Amino acid sequence: MWLKFGVNEEGILICIEDINRGKTSLKCPYCHGELTAKKGKVKEHHFAHNDQTCRPIANREFPTLPLYDNFNVQLSGKDLAQLKLFWKEYGAKNYPISSYLVTPGLIKAGMLRKNVYLTPREYEFSDLGKVPVGALELAQFNGVQEPLLLKKLLKLELALKHAEYKNAPDLAYRLTDLKLYRAQLQRILSCTLYFLEIQTNIGTLYKIGVTQRPVLKRVAEVKMDLLAHYLSVAIKVLETWEHRGNIELYFKHRYRNFNYPIGSLTEYYKFNTEDVKIVLSDLQKMKPKVLSQDEIDILEENTNLIQVAV
Repeated sequence: MWLKFGVNEEGILICIEDINRGKTSLKCPYCHGELTAKKGKVKEHHFAHNDQTCRPIANREFPTLPLYDNFNVQLSGKDLAQLKLFWKEYGAKNYPISSYLVTPGLIKAGMLRKNVYLTPREYEFSDLGKVPVGALELAQFNGVQEPLLLKKLLKLELALKHAEYKNAPDLAYRLTDLKLYRAQLQRILSCTLYFLEIQTNIGTLYKIGVTQRPVLKRVAEVKMDLLAHYLSVAIKVLETWEHRGNIELYFKHRYRNFNYPIGSLTEYYKFNTEDVKIVLSDLQKMKPKVLSQDEIDILEENTNLIQVAV
């Protein structure tokens, strides 16, 4: 797992995406060692220690958002390959899966469920099982991911309280875990998702993206990027969704076959007339995000829990 946040002199967590590559003045949130921003084209962008990597980073998992930038649901390579085969042969055709074909790993991971209306009771894909193959609609994806996000937040809060009660030696690590997780949640909640239609001199493109700034300001930047590749560019904002930063990467996963990279620009898509209707319908089925009290606190950077723990 990669370290995506460093701490500045004011103690504020800074995301790797908000800083230039190379040596930084940021510190590791766990050991306070100096960090370098690694932002190449092969590996995920991340921070690396200038000296030896500290134990919390090297030897334990720090918390990441469930179903945010990894959609394999922690399946083994064998189970993931089996799931993809099941989808191709059965799920995509809405056929039941015979129980003698099902592997225990897929059942344990919640990828498949019994269809109680069939005799004998055969299996079908669960909503969670559709995520690795990109088959779950966006609105349903929100319904699966959001409870997992809040469940993990609660788990981290309880772990911190328990460590505080026991005066455990890893109390500082638990506190940092919670801070990192809250920072990641705050980032996706503070973003607006947007979907653009782009007319160029040689055809129509579409773009998915997120921004914490006014969407029209981001649109102006997109136009400047594209004018380096096309003679003319006209952009229409088809729709926006507040607090939906969680959707961008799953959209890319779900519609990866339509991806149309333009040089180093990777968030562009080519859809035909019928396909774009399906995509728009998928997006528009998403209900407006209603923030929970925990999410409101995180957006407002309410750190009462952390202050009590300290």
